[in-house]
Amino acid sequence: MKRQVTLNVNGRPYEVEVEDRKTLADAIRENCGLIGTHLGCEHGVCGACTVLLEGQPVRSCLMFAVQCDGNKIRTVEGLAEGDRLNSLQESFSRHHALQCGFCTPGFLMLATALIENGADLDDQELREALSSNLCRCTGYQSIIQAVRDAMDQVRASAEAPAG
Repeated sequence: MKRQVTLNVNGRPYEVEVEDRKTLADAIRENCGLIGTHLGCEHGVCGACTVLLEGQPVRSCLMFAVQCDGNKIRTVEGLAEGDRLNSLQESFSRHHALQCGFCTPGFLMLATALIENGADLDDQELREALSSNLCRCTGYQSIIQAVRDAMDQVRASAEAPAG
């Protein structure tokens, strides 16, 4: 059975017809044409498919597209500001927090949720939060440094006097 749903991805509505069993990850990639969300394990373990659903990180391989009808979804394509990388993406580049890049979209979306939801994590808590996503290339240290740097930048700009 197919259903008509509206996926609001990165501020744009996509009217799509999907089978009840189609995952959100597949709908984002196949129906919306946004291929930044990667499919790794397809069991919710690796985190490569992480997107934000109403501001919260979810494994899009475990969600059905029909469950997300009308909800706000953000993918890695929604992070950049036009042609300019956002501060988290720049931090990943500056700290060499990627090698093959396969896991990077999932880490960026998870870290975006942490930052935007105001998480105030010490280094151990940050390591634990990021441990839900898997990377086979970097050894994680550069990813942790990049996210810490971006969190510190957000904190510093919030504490800076207006003027």
